[in-house]
Amino acid sequence: MTATEAHTPTIRKAPGVPFGGEPVRRVVDVDGIPMSALLAAAPIPRGVIVALHGGATSSAYFDCPGHPRHSLIRVASALGYTIIALDRPGYGSSHPHADEIRSDDHRVELAYGAVDKLLETRSSGSGMFLFAHSVGSELAVRMAATERGHSLLGIELSGTGTEHHPDSSKAFPPNDPGARPDGSAVRELLWNPSRLYPPDIHGGRDIAARGPGYEYEVVRDWPLKNFPDLAAQIAVPVHFTVGEYERVWRNDPDARFDLGALFSASPRVVVEEQFDGGHNLSLGNTAMAYHLNVLSFIEECIDARNPGDIQ
Repeated sequence: MTATEAHTPTIRKAPGVPFGGEPVRRVVDVDGIPMSALLAAAPIPRGVIVALHGGATSSAYFDCPGHPRHSLIRVASALGYTIIALDRPGYGSSHPHADEIRSDDHRVELAYGAVDKLLETRSSGSGMFLFAHSVGSELAVRMAATERGHSLLGIELSGTGTEHHPDSSKAFPPNDPGARPDGSAVRELLWNPSRLYPPDIHGGRDIAARGPGYEYEVVRDWPLKNFPDLAAQIAVPVHFTVGEYERVWRNDPDARFDLGALFSASPRVVVEEQFDGGHNLSLGNTAMAYHLNVLSFIEECIDARNPGDIQ
């Protein structure tokens, strides 16, 4: 299959803000599975950021429709990074093949394979960094826990955890961990307080996408069965952000300490709270602050890898 590309709809840029180029939608073939992504390639990249969206959305999560200041893709590319916002396996172009990619290892292989195809002969600069949200954190942690993951610059995780927030009891019954979450109750947790988001973004209608069937099993098994074991295998720097108003996962000081302690093999772990942030940090009114904070961490990872090398 030949790679294809088409420009995303033009979004008017805010005056005085130096945004990067328009992201391009591309589809590449990975062992017979079409994998789609939004790509913004820098001519001489500082590094490569691979962004992994959460559940029931797509790569559009990282290019907030109508709000370029909120776009991780545009802000990161303006600062010299190549960024790939991947439609995770089972989303986007690969959705019709979801039943073929239920294996955890296969999903990791598809993600790395898509990144390799999208980069082609392009430089990776100082290396690759994984930037993940919510259920996308599961894939990022699996990718980082592989042998190839040991060469990553680092990873960013948000919107996940090992214990649900007390407010989430209606969505995730504490006495029945195998029960399917209540959809309406989950949406209430994900998008409130509403003041945290632009009115036209609240609820996520414009970025919604059908998810694969396997994701229910991922959500069910992730907190206690998979996350702790995989986190202990990660040997690169970890940045973990919890929103001040996160209500799906615990975000109190004790929970933040416990989350950091999971990454026992990592040389550096930073767990921070994002002021005025909810679950969907990259879509909220503090998205710019959040993205710049993580980009600062990436710069530190690059400096640690290449001390004294000014690009």
